Amino acid sequence: MNEPAPKHIINAAGRNAGPDVLLREAQLAKLHEATSKLSLFEFWGEDPADEHQATNRLQFRVAAAPYHWKYSEVRPCLLEAAKLIPLEMSERRSLIMTNPSLRPAIATVTTMFAAYRINVPHEIAPAHRHSPNAIRFGLTGHTNFTSVNGENITFGPGDMVLTPHDTWHNHGNGPDEASVNLSVLDMPLVNFLNATYFDHDYKEQVGSKVEKKKVQSAMVTDDYSQRIYGTAGLVPRHVSHSRGAGTSSPMFVYRWENTEALLARLRDDNGSPFEGILVEYVDPVKGGPVYKTVSFFVQLLRPGEKLLPVRSNANQICTVYRGRGRSVIGEGKNTATFDWENFDTFCIPGGEWHQHTNLSATEDAVIFISSDEPTLRKLGFAKRHGRNADGDLVLLESSTNHDE
Repeated sequence: MNEPAPKHIINAAGRNAGPDVLLREAQLAKLHEATSKLSLFEFWGEDPADEHQATNRLQFRVAAAPYHWKYSEVRPCLLEAAKLIPLEMSERRSLIMTNPSLRPAIATVTTMFAAYRINVPHEIAPAHRHSPNAIRFGLTGHTNFTSVNGENITFGPGDMVLTPHDTWHNHGNGPDEASVNLSVLDMPLVNFLNATYFDHDYKEQVGSKVEKKKVQSAMVTDDYSQRIYGTAGLVPRHVSHSRGAGTSSPMFVYRWENTEALLARLRDDNGSPFEGILVEYVDPVKGGPVYKTVSFFVQLLRPGEKLLPVRSNANQICTVYRGRGRSVIGEGKNTATFDWENFDTFCIPGGEWHQHTNLSATEDAVIFISSDEPTLRKLGFAKRHGRNADGDLVLLESSTNHDE
């Protein structure tokens, strides 16, 4: 049976073409009540002066806001937690930087969260694995410990350690000093995809039996990542490069001494007027980002350097590894200005203009950046713009000009 043709009560110019205005308003109110009870979104506009009202309403979302976490304010809370929360009570002791605009979601930006984690000497958490990808970036102390897929990694300031999707790992600390590191996970994205899980039932083959264990046994040498992958441009062919779940870079630790040496070699380059000297951590076998969902960068701002404004639709979490400076994020009345120093973290939601300045005339500033750029590139959505010295818009990247 054919549906009866509806009678249009408003013509293209918005004039009353049938029932009077009061009757129309009553009918609309009844329609709104019915669709509300059925949990339906009315994908149409009712303002004759705004033909895009429907699509504008459809784009509603809860957006992250630029925010700044000062390490000097967080550190006392970390130290107090180290006293009050033993690992025997909880497998984790971290403070997650939660964007106030996204609550009740636990996220720093919509797709990632970052946390400060402290481990005191002589402690190690039980082995576990999870679906989100994660990294640890050393801030203080030289005895941070993570065992990843049987590789025992002791790391210090500036070292980045991968704990990839579905790969068993332990966290802890050695005997010398309390250590603080930055943890970054793509868990908010994985949560949204309904794909989050945690597994704590670690077992190993011991003789003829399979036994449950808290700590992984060593399966490779402690220097495996550096020994196999630490020479840029050269990769041994006699080993398997599928480690853990096989979904990430097989190089599980990126040492700061190598990163710092590269920054030193590049510091006299012109660099980008929008991003300065920017170095990406990559998979040494495939050449792409270390994870399919998130990537990590180190940005060098030389003394007094002020970058031009740039905007990306990728979310960024910026942690200051060294130096002091200023970042201006957003435009107009929503502009946020953050003056930052060592180990502070601030976030740049996707789509926000931002501009970084090194406020020191003599010292470098170095920022560790976590970004969901790989996700956007895989989906064909990645886009970056800059503004040149004349204020003109410059296209820096789009999915149509990026070679994936």
